[in-house]
Amino acid sequence: MSLPPLVTPAAELTVDEVKRYSRHLIIPEVGMTGQKRLKNARVLCVGAGGLGSPALLYLAAAGVGTLGLADFDRVDESNLQRQVMHGTSTVGQLKVESARARLLDLNPNVEVILHRDPFTAANALEIARPYDVIVDATDNFPNRYLSNDVCVLLGKPNIYGSVFRYEGQAAVFCQKDGPCYRCLFPEPPPANSVPACIEGGVLGVLPGLIGVVQATETIKVLLGLGQTLSGYLMVYDALTMTFEKIQIKKNPNCVICSDHPSLDHLIDYDEFCGFPGREPENEAESDNIAPVELAARLAVPDAPRVIDVRETPEWDFAHIAKAEHIPLDQLQDRMGELDPQAEIVVYCRRDRRSLEALDLLRAFDFKNVRKLKGGLVAWVREVDPAMPVYW
Repeated sequence: MSLPPLVTPAAELTVDEVKRYSRHLIIPEVGMTGQKRLKNARVLCVGAGGLGSPALLYLAAAGVGTLGLADFDRVDESNLQRQVMHGTSTVGQLKVESARARLLDLNPNVEVILHRDPFTAANALEIARPYDVIVDATDNFPNRYLSNDVCVLLGKPNIYGSVFRYEGQAAVFCQKDGPCYRCLFPEPPPANSVPACIEGGVLGVLPGLIGVVQATETIKVLLGLGQTLSGYLMVYDALTMTFEKIQIKKNPNCVICSDHPSLDHLIDYDEFCGFPGREPENEAESDNIAPVELAARLAVPDAPRVIDVRETPEWDFAHIAKAEHIPLDQLQDRMGELDPQAEIVVYCRRDRRSLEALDLLRAFDFKNVRKLKGGLVAWVREVDPAMPVYW
C-alpha cells in the first residue's frame, strides 16, 4: 500500500527544468506535480563513497532540489574502483567537495549543501533536522545505528544500504509505522567480527546496484509511489544474481521506536558497538614500535618475531619480508606456535586488528609484545615505498 507523498510541490518548474525532466513529466504517476515535489525535496546522504556515489548521482539527475552531503573523508586512489562519483583528478580532495562539483556538473539546478565534519551524536540531529529523508550510505555499524536513531527521533525515513564482498542489502526504515534498523538488529555483532570493506573487500560494481536501489526508494518515498522496502530487507547476491526479500516486523519492544521506548536520545555509538575507550590514537606509546625502528631491528640477529594478523588474500597481496602469517581469527588457537617470553611484533593494515591481537596475546601472558604503529600502510610510507599496498 502506497503512503502519501512526503513533500509538497514547488511553485513551478523553469523552462530548462521542463526540458531536462521531460521523461519524468510524461509518466502519469510522476508528471508535473511529482517533479515539483522532487524540486522541493531535501535529502541528506550520510556518506559520499561507494553507496553515496550512485545514490547521489541519480537523485541529482532526477531533480531532487536540495542534497546534503555528510562526509569528512578524502578521495583516495583505492576508492576509484567503486566510488564512481570521484575521479583521478580529485584524489586528495574532500569527498564532499569532489561530489559537489560532479553533481552540479550533472544538474546545475540542484542545491548541494556540504557537511564536512564527522556525523556524530554531537551534531547529527542538528545536521539532519532540515531534511525530509536520510540516505544511510555509511560503511560501519556505529554510523548505521546513529543514522537510525536520528531518523526515529526526528520522524524521518531512513533509506538503508550496505555492501560486503559480493552481497548487498537495502531497506527502508522508520517510514510511518514500519520497523527501524534496531527492530532487525537490536544488538550489533561482536566488534571486529564483520570486517569493513576496507579490510574485507567489495566487488566494485556492487555499491552501484545497491546505491541505485537506495535512490529509487528515496524517490518513491518522496512521491508516494508504489510499495517501498519498508517492512522488508532486500538481499542481493552478485555471484548467483539473485534477489531475496525478507519480511521484517516492527518490534513492539524496540528500545527506540516502540510505543514505550527506553531510549530517547543519542548515545556513544562506538561504545555501543564494542569499541569503548581504547582507540589507536589514545594507546600507550609502549604498545608500539615505529616502522623505522622495526626495520632496523629486523636487520640484526636478535630481531623480534613479526606476525601479520591480516586475512590470507591481504597477506598474498603484500607483506613484510621477514614476517609470519597468523590471521587474527586463528591467533588464539595457534598460540602454541609462539614463545610467551619472546619479543613479538604484530601488524595489520593500519592498527585496529593488531590492537586486538596485542590485547589477546597479553591476556595469555605474553609480556614482550608490541604492534607496528600505523601498520603496513605506515611501513610502506616510511620504509618500503615500492611495496604495493591497498590504501
